[in-house]
Amino acid sequence: MKKLALILSFVLFSSSVFAGSCPMMAKNLDSKIAEAQKLRDAGMKAHDSGEHKKSVDLLNKALEMFKG
Repeated sequence: MKKLALILSFVLFSSSVFAGSCPMMAKNLDSKIAEAQKLRDAGMKAHDSGEHKKSVDLLNKALEMFKG
């Protein structure tokens, strides 16, 4: 019976600990989105000015941020 109580308390408390990490995860995602948007904008600017290799490099770098 003690084992069951211990396991249940561990499960209940551990889920509340993970719930506190949501804002940190969202902030991390927001910063990645902002950086990717900057790379995207720079890539499209390079494309519009005829620098296609630079454009491809910047856009691929933005895409890589979301892999893995």
